[in-house]
Amino acid sequence: MAVAQTNHSIYKEVSVQGRYVVNEQLITFFKTQGLHGSIETIGYSVDKKTIFCLSMGTGPSKVLMWSQMHGNEATTTKAVLDLINFLGSKTPTAIDILKNCTLKIVPILNPDGAAKYTRSNANEVDLNRDAQDLDQPESKVLRTVFEAFQPDFCFNLHDQRTIYNVGNTPKPATVSFLAPAHDLERTISKTRAMSMRLIVAMNHELQKHIPGQVGRYDDGFNANCVGDTFQMLNTPTILFEAGHYPDDYGREKTREYIFHALLTALNCVAKSEVDNYRQQDYFNVPENKKQFFDVLVKHVPLANSSKTEDIGILFSERLKDGTIVFEPEIKKRGDLRGFYGHKAYDYKNKEALKLLKNTNLWNLLQI
Repeated sequence: MAVAQTNHSIYKEVSVQGRYVVNEQLITFFKTQGLHGSIETIGYSVDKKTIFCLSMGTGPSKVLMWSQMHGNEATTTKAVLDLINFLGSKTPTAIDILKNCTLKIVPILNPDGAAKYTRSNANEVDLNRDAQDLDQPESKVLRTVFEAFQPDFCFNLHDQRTIYNVGNTPKPATVSFLAPAHDLERTISKTRAMSMRLIVAMNHELQKHIPGQVGRYDDGFNANCVGDTFQMLNTPTILFEAGHYPDDYGREKTREYIFHALLTALNCVAKSEVDNYRQQDYFNVPENKKQFFDVLVKHVPLANSSKTEDIGILFSERLKDGTIVFEPEIKKRGDLRGFYGHKAYDYKNKEALKLLKNTNLWNLLQI
């Protein structure tokens, strides 16, 4: 099934948009879609919020996916809701996936972090560094589901920052993948190879729609990370990273591409086509670099000098009255050749300077 054959807008869950996604929206979604019969409570967070799991399908290939392990990473949660809508559509592809796969979906693993819009849980612990100690209730919930379900594939769903570009190009890493390592040497086990081949399948499709905007995340081994741990337990695991698409700080376009990636992966698993892809092609996906600023201002005059400097600005995300606002902060000054800006201004260009003066960045720059 080609990604182009599926119109995402038909299945987009329009009731859930933007960067702030919490449990209450899930509950409304479940009720609206009549999904309560497929929903179970699998545990509770530090603050006693419910952690939900949705079961779909009856097939032999078992896929476990979870989103918002980091509470402020909700793009993949939105894509998962869109996927659920698609799987309920009774289209031939949806029917085939549900016939051949059994899915367990945890839309929000960290509901406390989601409510507070923080990476960590209510104990200020990063759940993606708790895979060995299992000190946190949310970590225990995920491991319990994993051990009871014994999945054939795991999808670990995250967001990544706007700083990432693809390889040495000025293209943003809109979607990134990783087949996590299972040892310090980053050797390729049978299960890691399966993760790689499934990533190749997704990359093959996404290149038709966001060419050059798919990256490969760093594969440094850390046993405390959940993906690495599940790979160590011989379960093919894939890290999904939802990144930046131009002018898409609400991550609605990125959501679309994560939806297509998930659908491609499930279709590949359902049709037993994973082995049709070459694991070595995984390494043709360029590694991510960190060469982007949200705003890059070039050739800013230095006070009392004929010299200039470049200024790199990143946005900090803040929760205010239930909405995420983006506050600019200067992160780097100097010669920033080799860096890119999602918005770029050149002080030497009069038209660009005029545009810059009409933004809220002018006072920040103190020019």
